[in-house]
Amino acid sequence: MIKRSMIKSRHIYSAALAGFLASLLAIPAWAADQSLFDLPVLKLENLPAGGQSLSLSLQTLILMSALTILPSMLLVTTSFTRIIITLSILRQAIGTQQTPPNQVLVGIALFLTLFIMTPTFKEANDAAFAPYSAGQISIQEAGIRTATVMKGFMLRQTRQSDIAMIAELRGDKGYESAADVPFVVAVPAFIISELRTAFTIGFLLYLPFLVIDIVVSSILMSLGMMMLSPMLVSLPFKLLMFVIVDGWSLTLNSLVESFARGS
Repeated sequence: MIKRSMIKSRHIYSAALAGFLASLLAIPAWAADQSLFDLPVLKLENLPAGGQSLSLSLQTLILMSALTILPSMLLVTTSFTRIIITLSILRQAIGTQQTPPNQVLVGIALFLTLFIMTPTFKEANDAAFAPYSAGQISIQEAGIRTATVMKGFMLRQTRQSDIAMIAELRGDKGYESAADVPFVVAVPAFIISELRTAFTIGFLLYLPFLVIDIVVSSILMSLGMMMLSPMLVSLPFKLLMFVIVDGWSLTLNSLVESFARGS
């Protein structure tokens, strides 16, 4: 029975392979029929006021392609990086390994990012998406205006030394104004500044919990309880302190104000 099933499976695989090869061999014949490729995907449409615009099919293709890199753009051009790093350091400082879980931290960071970035997104909508939807500007102009708005937000949070370092690596001597800073320079400089700020906030959050760990360890050593884990004893005290001072509200409020101060 086993041999018969194996032989039958081989026949099925052979038939499927033969069908696949036949379809590959038929591609040149399909390509010869030009009517099959008479699609509006790659066409340019003439505008009534002059000029040309991309067809709706090509715009849809570009939009679907852009959605694949949207998570990366969210990480590197918004406040998400600073928030998620700070929350991760805070969880490690408290000593709770997977509480809150990663999904909760990402959710908090995402919605706090939407809250912080709402004025910037509204500015981009008024300057780029609304005129483009009304047919007043092209998709290229809409992209340039959106990048300009996002660059303005990033430069307000970026240190001048980071911009100078990236400009030097790029071979530029300097920029006279913020408008002269290229987008490809603003993004890495913004990421470096965000990492520095996030680790600075994380260090300040870590200090009070570190003091509690040191005090608990000293007390356990003086009592001779060397076999008892200090982390196990200090965790309830750290949680109690964090709840008493309303730590989550203070942390999230400080994160939001850190972006307001950078504006």
